[in-house]
Amino acid sequence: MRVKICGITRDEDGEAIARMGASALGFICVPSSPRYVGVGQIRQMVDRLHSWRVGAIGVFANVGTEPIGNVVREAGLTGVQLHGDETPEFCDRLRAELADGIEIIKAFRIKSEADLERTRLYRDRVDTFLLDAYHPGQLGGTGRQLDWTLLDGFDPGVPWLLAGGLNPDNVLTAIARVRPTGIDLSSGVERSPGIKDLAKVARLFEQLGARGQQRP
Repeated sequence: MRVKICGITRDEDGEAIARMGASALGFICVPSSPRYVGVGQIRQMVDRLHSWRVGAIGVFANVGTEPIGNVVREAGLTGVQLHGDETPEFCDRLRAELADGIEIIKAFRIKSEADLERTRLYRDRVDTFLLDAYHPGQLGGTGRQLDWTLLDGFDPGVPWLLAGGLNPDNVLTAIARVRPTGIDLSSGVERSPGIKDLAKVARLFEQLGARGQQRP
């Protein structure tokens, strides 16, 4: 089970969460977000994570391929998460901009079966899907739970992460219900936006058991 903890803003949180067994850490590169961190700070955190086998994912929304590529190179990121209105063609252009081996994750805010159907257009363009809850005014980190009934039988043909309102208390139910490849948590393991509650993160990994210690 892949475990991504998103919205890291402090060195000590990132290092502690990597030590607990996270597969990847997410850094918000959207300036309007309360969890935003600049490229220099991301680089500093990534450098501290070299002793841990953990991915470093930059989260972007509706920005050009060249700026994304610049941040990836300057910060030493291992992947990019697109959380805006990026088209399949944009994903193709981004792939050409990035070095080989950089993961592209496309996030989708799901409120209907039509949104799930739209994911098919991206299957051959990106490496991983992320399904999040829809919010009319926020792109992510809302704490809203995705309607899991929409995901009955969902099989996109690529690895996919479940997000949207996950926390240590409901994560095992979510995994059993929809069987994602991995999970993504942000607000569900926070004390305030960008400040992680390490006790909640520890409880999350206790709930996941041995699966949470794997970093596929």
